[in-house]
Amino acid sequence: MIDQIIEFNKTFVAQKCYEKYMTDKYPDKELAVLSCMDTRLTELLPAALGLKNGDAKIIKNAGGLVISPFDSAMRSLIVAIYELGVKEVMVVAHSHCGACHMSYSHFYEEMIARGVTDETLDTIRKCGVDLDAWLEGFKDTPTSVQKTVAIIKTHPLIPKDIVVRGFIIDSETGALEEILP
Repeated sequence: MIDQIIEFNKTFVAQKCYEKYMTDKYPDKELAVLSCMDTRLTELLPAALGLKNGDAKIIKNAGGLVISPFDSAMRSLIVAIYELGVKEVMVVAHSHCGACHMSYSHFYEEMIARGVTDETLDTIRKCGVDLDAWLEGFKDTPTSVQKTVAIIKTHPLIPKDIVVRGFIIDSETGALEEILP
């Protein structure tokens, strides 16, 4: 598949198809959106929010979560705020998310089946990584959104004038529901 993508890319560049996507690094709407990496949202999310290329920084991960105050999602938000002029943050989870009810025990079985050893997992734990918590999903989407919004709002490096709001998008229709604290 990657080789096919590389071949497509050569044509894309040769035909200058990139020109319609040209913008700078600063989001025109001074907005960052933290959302899930779910493939259903690839085009639906920006379309449902009325965003075009260059309007917002879109940060995606499994579940659209900030799982700790110093994870990569939080780092990206801090860079977006201080370096790129973001003034508002939308946390947008979605219906029927695969991270809902995700569990380490499921991953453990899959990892062992694909050759990861218990010794490797023990070494990771000895380095201070709580794999159970790190690979745990969430049980309730609204509560997950509220938790992520609270982590961002109360983060010691996030200015108090940054607007942070949480939502759940319907992964079929694109309808937004605001989740209040």
